[in-house]
Order: sequence, then C-alpha cells, then structure tokens
Amino acid sequence: MSETNNTFKKAPKRKPAKGKSVSVSPEMRQAYADLIQERAEKQETYGRHLPQEETKRR
Repeated sequence: MSETNNTFKKAPKRKPAKGKSVSVSPEMRQAYADLIQERAEKQETYGRHLPQEETKRR
C-alpha cells in the first residue's frame, strides 16, 4: 500500500470568524429596547391565560 501515515491526521484548527459590529443611533437603540420589552409583556400576558397543567384525555 502507498503512504497511509497521514490518512487520519487531525485537521489544523481554524481561527474563529470575527463577528460584525454595527453602530446604531441612540433613538434606534431605545426603540429596539422598547420593542423587546413590549414583546416580553405580551408573552407574559399570553402565558398567564394558558392552563397550568394539561390533563390527560382518553
């Protein structure tokens, strides 16, 4: 057989990709924070009206 020494070598580690950073105006940042807060409140209100335990039906 021909060279099988490097068949199962580990691949070299890659450097992690750098994340993008975006600068946003303070107004946009506040609007986004308000949107997140509003969504959280809606989710909480929705969760309040769900039944706490599912009863098994047969």
